[in-house]
Amino acid sequence: MNMITKRIIKFGVFALLLFSPELFAHGERALEPFIRMRTIQWYDIQWSKNAVDVNQEIVLSGRFHVAEDWPNSMVKPDSAFLNLAIPTPVLVRTATYINGAIVNNSMALKLGGDYDFKLVLKGRVPGRYHIHPMMNLRDIGVIVGPGMWIDVQGAAADFKNPVTTLAGETVDLETYGTANGIMWHLVWLGIAAIWLLWWLRRPMFIPRYKQTLAGDEDTLITPLDRKVGGFGIIGTLVLITISFVQADQKYPESIPLQTGRTEIEPLPMKHDVVVKTKRATYVVAQRSLQLTMEVTNKSDKPVELGELNSATLRFFNPALQRFDSNYPKELAVEKGLDVQPNSPIAPGTTTTLTINASDVAWHNQKLASITKDTDSNFGAMLFFYDNAGERYLASITAPVIPDFGTN
Repeated sequence: MNMITKRIIKFGVFALLLFSPELFAHGERALEPFIRMRTIQWYDIQWSKNAVDVNQEIVLSGRFHVAEDWPNSMVKPDSAFLNLAIPTPVLVRTATYINGAIVNNSMALKLGGDYDFKLVLKGRVPGRYHIHPMMNLRDIGVIVGPGMWIDVQGAAADFKNPVTTLAGETVDLETYGTANGIMWHLVWLGIAAIWLLWWLRRPMFIPRYKQTLAGDEDTLITPLDRKVGGFGIIGTLVLITISFVQADQKYPESIPLQTGRTEIEPLPMKHDVVVKTKRATYVVAQRSLQLTMEVTNKSDKPVELGELNSATLRFFNPALQRFDSNYPKELAVEKGLDVQPNSPIAPGTTTTLTINASDVAWHNQKLASITKDTDSNFGAMLFFYDNAGERYLASITAPVIPDFGTN
């Protein structure tokens, strides 16, 4: 390989790293579309600021809906943990709230339920990071919400993370116990090194292999080896016992790691708009999801469809002018939702709507492959609004029929 070829390869790798946005993501596009569309549906996600200094707080808040049409191939969300998707602990989570309650454990989610959440974060390491809310689901993996670029400014050396212990002592978690941790790492590394050197002091590999072939393997471990091994086991157990007693005496008041599960009821939600999906088609050439639905307005005010939200991708009806300019631009399609008829639905009536959600974002977010999934049912949330600005939520699902035509 000549020098010119090597330089071309290096330049290509550099360009890929520099211009490929997928390399900066956290795997939110890796899961199959039906999982992202029909499990945790994130909405109303807000970041209190897009830049924060070291030691200053930022709040990531919003809501998520647990889809009623949970995929049959997946276990139910009986054990879920609200988490944060970040590259490393560049921000520290100081508090987690779900429906106003402090939550530190996993929880059981109810199908069809809506939950409000708030994550309080503190800047730790300067840099620019993509920050997502994330739900860990047992036996499933993670469902990542929308991400926003956040700048952490200042000096990492200035970071402090003080907490008050049960004994009333204030300590800095950033440095607390560091010396003790390093000491125990050195102790175990020392024990491992002594044990390794004990066996390395004699001929290795080939001579021992020859003894094994000759049927003389019993002589490979001498009586002295057995004595050293026995003393090693006894010494290790004694060391652990003494250390445990000392730690228990030094810290008599302690709380073990918790394995309990928090029970939180979903938010009380009104379901005054009922939607039945009659047909769902994805037109591959147009990159468009086309839906035919029956919408029943059970409220006492006329309502109009303002938004379709699926797997964090949002399509807005331009006629209602409710575009969220603070939402990540790659996930928001300002004029992507065409609604016919685009007129209010009167109270107590049922209307058939035909909607068209079109944009290349279906392809970019790897949701267009829903037609190739083993489970090609899609899921989404619809947001209706009345003339007073009140919002009505409806969750929909249906099998998607692919259309490979060019017209």
